[in-house]
Order: sequence, then C-alpha cells, then structure tokens
Amino acid sequence: MRDLLTEIVVHLANSHRQVARILDAERHVIVRMAQLTHAIPDLHPDLGGLTGLMSVSSRVTRNVIAYLGSVADLEEAVADSLEQVLKVAGETDEE
Repeated sequence: MRDLLTEIVVHLANSHRQVARILDAERHVIVRMAQLTHAIPDLHPDLGGLTGLMSVSSRVTRNVIAYLGSVADLEEAVADSLEQVLKVAGETDEE
C-alpha cells in the first residue's frame, strides 16, 4: 500500500511540476507584455486615441487576471492532492 501511495505522490509531483512550467511560461508572457506597456511613451502615444489605450490596457489586465487565476487553480490542485495523500497515509498508519 505504501508503494502505491509513493507512486501516486510521484505522479502528482510530476503533474504539478508540468503545470508549474506552464504557469512559468505564462508568467514570462505577462512580464513581457508589462514591459511593452511600460515602453509606451507617456506623451502623445499613438494608440488610436483613448479607445486604443483602453483596449491595450484591458488586454494586459485580462492576461494578468488569467495568470493569477491559473496560479490560484494550481494552489488549489496541490492542496487537494496533498489532502487526499495525507488522508490515505493516515489510514495506512492506523492499520
């Protein structure tokens, strides 16, 4: 039973590692978008007026929110997985 638990934990760790790599890649995209946003000149930016500026700002904000949502989902998945593993490990110790 302990070997099965160990195997499950290893698979969960690998899955979480892959999700973390995906989130890290998304983070790099968000950071680059933020750098591009900061590169926009303060005076007379040619973004198609106020609507263009609002559109660009809205897209950056949506991407940041999506990234933060992904991080929250990862945290929740890790917590759920560990909760199940600890529950089964506790049952195994009682036997």
